[in-house]
Amino acid sequence: MNNAPTPMATSKPEPVSFWEAFRFWLKLGFISFGGPAGQIAIMHTELVERRRWISEKRFLHALNYCMLLPGPEAQQLATYIGWLMHRTWGGIAAGALFVLPSLFILVALSWVYVAFGQMPLVAGIFYGIKPAVTALVVHAAHRIGTRALKNGWLWGIAAASFLAISVLDAPFPLIVMLAALIGHLGGRLAPQIFAVGGGHGAAQQGYGPALIDDDTPTPAHALFTRGRLAKVLAVGLGLWVVAMGLLLLVNGVDGTLTQMGWFFTKAALLTFGGAYAVLPYVYQGAVEHHHWLTGPQMIDGLALGETTPGPLIMVVAFVGFVGGWAKQVFGPDALFLAGAAVAAVVTLFTFLPSFVFILAGGPVIETTHGNLKFTAPLTAITAAVVGVILNLALFFAYHVLWPKGLAGPFDVVSALIALGAGLALFRLKMGVIQLLGICAVIGAISTWLFPHGLALAI
Repeated sequence: MNNAPTPMATSKPEPVSFWEAFRFWLKLGFISFGGPAGQIAIMHTELVERRRWISEKRFLHALNYCMLLPGPEAQQLATYIGWLMHRTWGGIAAGALFVLPSLFILVALSWVYVAFGQMPLVAGIFYGIKPAVTALVVHAAHRIGTRALKNGWLWGIAAASFLAISVLDAPFPLIVMLAALIGHLGGRLAPQIFAVGGGHGAAQQGYGPALIDDDTPTPAHALFTRGRLAKVLAVGLGLWVVAMGLLLLVNGVDGTLTQMGWFFTKAALLTFGGAYAVLPYVYQGAVEHHHWLTGPQMIDGLALGETTPGPLIMVVAFVGFVGGWAKQVFGPDALFLAGAAVAAVVTLFTFLPSFVFILAGGPVIETTHGNLKFTAPLTAITAAVVGVILNLALFFAYHVLWPKGLAGPFDVVSALIALGAGLALFRLKMGVIQLLGICAVIGAISTWLFPHGLALAI
């Protein structure tokens, strides 16, 4: 990508048709690598700097709202801009195309994983990727922490959340709700402590007139009315009820499909702070409670999610595929169909609330340019998320470095790969795709050189 400054333009861009925007959203779905920060950077470059479909101020205003919501903020931001430009169908197209390419890619990769994962070459590749994923989670905790933990009170929230989930085994939604309550009260009693969150930086420069500029009036379809709000909520809830009703009818209350639909609805509604914040909750439910997959499989799924475009939370599609395959939802003769169907169901229930949040809340936000004052709860939640992600990193490290438990040997090769990956991330600022590719090659070579492993009893 060209990093040279974009020269300021003087004329307003030509109006953009729905199908021109559709082609861009489709392209974005295939190139949106790099997690939420990378995806937001791509959208900023394309939509604010190069195409000038929206001004930077309006872009950041929408982003601040998306950051306050549970769910993937980059996908929600695409939905918001698509809706602002081309009404409801514009938002649906932008949000859906942000997700669908990664769903199809992950279904294919998940099938390769479960069908051929025991082959030496494939097993070796994942052997090298697992330590890299551990380093990535540590790096995510550091990256979020350096931005969020600006004072001792926020450090205290992070430490308390770490102890709550690691020692007390507190449910992740409870941690989020308590952090939000602390932020709400703290924002009133000590606003200076909680005044550091909720943004991705201020505007740095102008790029010329935009189609949706700072002073562009809110379009008619984006104006708030109670009737429109009621309609959006009714349609969103109706779609959920119909989908869940079909699962209950076909699969029963205790069926895998029904349980996954309900679990990932809760995940979509109760998880704040980005994909890495969702993962501990998914781990608690999918690995420990429902046993849809194992801890090592969860690490492998995160690795696949890191190497595919789209939101990192699309790792839930991997969870669904592996769970549907393992539980033989449609019987032993239709394993791929079961995995693909469950992956699609999980994706639907994970992302449906995001569309409702944007289509229902967007008109409210469009009336509050420069007046968004709800960042204190987000600041506290983000601080709590740092502690939760650190606990997730320790969980991954445990499974990678002591694959047979603490009573078993220490995996020296995995430790060296993790150390090297950490140095590459922290010191060399290496990209995720490049890092995972190098570690995959190292893993394949090491399993060929040491077919029985290289471990130490400590």
